Amino acid sequence: MRRREFITLLGGTAAIWPLALRAQHPERMWRIGVLMIIAETESEAQTDLRAFRQGLGRLGWEEGKNINVNYRWAAGDPDRLRADAAQLVNLTDLIVAQGTPALAAARDATRSHRIR
Repeated sequence: MRRREFITLLGGTAAIWPLALRAQHPERMWRIGVLMIIAETESEAQTDLRAFRQGLGRLGWEEGKNINVNYRWAAGDPDRLRADAAQLVNLTDLIVAQGTPALAAARDATRSHRIR
């Protein structure tokens, strides 16, 4: 997935998500999982992360203030990606996935997860 597609995906998610969450529980600290197929040290990862944080900030969401964000970096390892996705299902309210493999891993992890 290219940077522009990633930002568009995040923008669409971020535009709808805050309204729904605020309407439900304005005092709650929401937990977001970010599942990245690439390594944290890659320049693309840092660019995407910066765009993600800026987008959230424009919508009034701030890490540590009204959201907690758990990042997982698979560094191209499919086994690690699946394990990270399964872990995020148990730790977060929402998962943002970068790229088709990460999206598939998140989908598979949520299909097999039972609501708490």
